[in-house]
Amino acid sequence: MEKILAINPGSTSTKIAVYEEDKEIFERVVRHKNSELEYGKYISEQYDFRKKVILDALEEAGIDIKKITAVVGRGGMIRPLEGGTYFINDEMLQDCRVGYAGQHACNLGALISDEIGKKLGIPSYIVDPPVVDEMSDIAKVTGLPEIQRRSLFHALNHKAVVLRAAEELGKKYEDLNIIVAMLGGGISIGIHEKGKVVDVNDAFDGEGPFSPERSGSLPLGYLVGRCFASDNNMDEIKKKIVGSGGVTAHLGTNDMREVGKKIEEGDAYAKLIYEAMAYQIAKSIGALSVVTNGKIDAIVISGGIAYDEKFVEKIKERVSFIGKVFVYPGEDEMQALANGALRVLRGEEKAKNYKPELL
Repeated sequence: MEKILAINPGSTSTKIAVYEEDKEIFERVVRHKNSELEYGKYISEQYDFRKKVILDALEEAGIDIKKITAVVGRGGMIRPLEGGTYFINDEMLQDCRVGYAGQHACNLGALISDEIGKKLGIPSYIVDPPVVDEMSDIAKVTGLPEIQRRSLFHALNHKAVVLRAAEELGKKYEDLNIIVAMLGGGISIGIHEKGKVVDVNDAFDGEGPFSPERSGSLPLGYLVGRCFASDNNMDEIKKKIVGSGGVTAHLGTNDMREVGKKIEEGDAYAKLIYEAMAYQIAKSIGALSVVTNGKIDAIVISGGIAYDEKFVEKIKERVSFIGKVFVYPGEDEMQALANGALRVLRGEEKAKNYKPELL
């Protein structure tokens, strides 16, 4: 029986889970204080602290680490690659250490998984990191030749929920056209055409609909003016785009439950922002439907905000004519990591090699 350790370092927490085959037998979310997460130039400076948190949690739970047969970590900000499960190798580790595509806690997933795997003499993997790039060439073109759209999104979640929808439809992922809207602090909306995410917004850099923490796409002339205003600097502008934009900028909170309470108390402006975010999400879903000439097998709405039935209904009202809508609240990242490793261990899928020279 396969026993898989899944590791998911997030910006303010570390998630740990153990699975026997596809059944979760242990799960722990360790929240961190800001003082514990300080680092200099590289997020990899948190390595020792995060690894100790993981090993301590397993020991406290009485998990015998020697019985683990594989380790899988949330993939990092490495070089663009196609979706799938990857062996962790030296080239990947180096790109995680320096943060090739950016500094994010997920860079630690491969680093810690690799060390635990080597110590135990078992395989270690990552699955569908945020840099999965399957976008078509035409989708990357912008109005300036020196700027290309990039693929940076919740790939792990997207791939997991699409497989789930495909199973419900009784078809193979590779035979379907599905639009996925992942709704969290950031929002990514992508179209999966015959097994590839051929177009998706850059969810980590503010593109697309606004979200609880991100500004979304903005009128460029105004944004340029704000950038050159004397009372702003680059870091402040970036913070407004990612971190303190969107619902946070309008209503002072990134918690959609609080927004719901404001609406119940009669706050008309909160209601406007709530409905505007749903409107922009629906509009983005509609825009992606043209990629496959309107041939859409399903729309999947997922993420933490998908627990809000009223919000989801506002999206469904506008997009249900496009295709059948599946709603899978939550993120299921840990299960998705374990499933990716399990498919390889069962021989259902081949693990890929990370080769920067070929990317």
